[in-house]
Amino acid sequence: KGRFTLICNPYPEYSVTGTDVDRSKVPDVSKEVTAKFPDLQRATLKNGMKVVLAQRKESPTVVASMMFDAGYCTDKMGGKLGLASIAMNMLDEGTKSLNSLQINERLQLLGAGLSTYSDLDFSYVNLNTLKQSLDPSLDLMADVVLNPSFPEEDFNRLKDQQISQIANEKKNPQGMVMRVMPELLYGKDHPYGMPMSGSGEENVVREMELGDVKGFYGRWIRPNNATIVVTGDISMPELVEKLEKRFGSWQKGDVPKKVIPEVKTAGTSNKIFVIDRPESQQSLIVAGYLTKPYGQMDETAIEQMNNVLGGDFTSRINMNIREDKHWAYGAGSGIMNTAGQRPFFVFAPVQTDKTKESIQEIVKEVNMFVGDKPMTQEEFDKTKQNTVLGMAGMWETNNAVNNSAKNIVKYGLKDDYWKTYSSRVQGLTLNDVQSTAKSIVQPNNLGWFMAADVAKTMPSLEQLGMEVIQIDAEGNVVSKKAKP
Repeated sequence: KGRFTLICNPYPEYSVTGTDVDRSKVPDVSKEVTAKFPDLQRATLKNGMKVVLAQRKESPTVVASMMFDAGYCTDKMGGKLGLASIAMNMLDEGTKSLNSLQINERLQLLGAGLSTYSDLDFSYVNLNTLKQSLDPSLDLMADVVLNPSFPEEDFNRLKDQQISQIANEKKNPQGMVMRVMPELLYGKDHPYGMPMSGSGEENVVREMELGDVKGFYGRWIRPNNATIVVTGDISMPELVEKLEKRFGSWQKGDVPKKVIPEVKTAGTSNKIFVIDRPESQQSLIVAGYLTKPYGQMDETAIEQMNNVLGGDFTSRINMNIREDKHWAYGAGSGIMNTAGQRPFFVFAPVQTDKTKESIQEIVKEVNMFVGDKPMTQEEFDKTKQNTVLGMAGMWETNNAVNNSAKNIVKYGLKDDYWKTYSSRVQGLTLNDVQSTAKSIVQPNNLGWFMAADVAKTMPSLEQLGMEVIQIDAEGNVVSKKAKP
């Protein structure tokens, strides 16, 4: 009998390339990695809505994020604390023709996702869909943005959920600190001087009315206050045509001016603010102060600086507090990204009986970093290499590209910011990062914010030579112990 053999190779890119590979040793890792970010294209619709496109022809999905220059910092600009969060959550609870269940059913049929939310500076309507489903998905997105019905039953439910969130924040150490720290750093009247989650205050949320939500929508959700950032396989002419068809009839409106004033001095330096958490087995320590807004300094140098000080697992702060002392499961540092001044902070959830000692170690590490033990060449080379080698996977997905493009809009960065990111990181020197560290890291400006068992920690805290202030979960002063 004869024999017939059929060899099928449906994926030629996976074919064996040859046998000239030396498998006796591990392949060398390239020291040069180029992170490729697509060119950004810009356009403006007739009603003033800005369009930003990052075209990726190889992707079957499209991500569209509509950004409104109105985060929950606007709660202090004619709103109420917690309003922006509820208002944006209400957008996808129903339109004039669809209820929330019908919206979700359509999304499932389309294989799409839609979300609405706020952060500190902006509010968003995000769409993630297949290219083949783009038209009906954009129809649904437009319906949500242009025709919200604001059903009262869903409004009351969301209010209850937000009140529950506030209650949970007041029980959680991190939530407790992040509710009071912004007001202490920025001041009560500053747009950022509110709970960092945007959940607001319980009594304010409880008294909120549906008219407040409609007022937020009318003030801020306008085409001339919006930028839609799109990533995927679509050209700008095609995109503009689709957007004009769905959003072109949306009329411009007067939008309040969003102002984020500069804080000259926070008044928290060398002070310890403690919220009592009786019988807590840990003390959450957060130390921080305000530094310049995102994009006003060399962010690549800031990233490398923070990696060594407290951003990586092998950072100095974590190696000290966790690995050497065993006082915490993790400790570190970071910088929150905001359009206005942003907090630089150090954090450490430590065992209660080592609260004072942990503060002393943090002070020591921060001082040494800009003093007699600055970043070494070995530390710099290691963190830079880790960053460079991680670049290849930075923008593998449309969501990753879209998020980076949104940051360009959000912080007013140059359009080539991410295209030049790879070369800027690879061009960094140790001197660049050390100079940035001296500008950012200011040990004498640190204010201390804690959630801890006051009865067990207060006596030792009073030995640190700083003013110690006990506050409640709302930030009200309970007692003060002057600096000795």
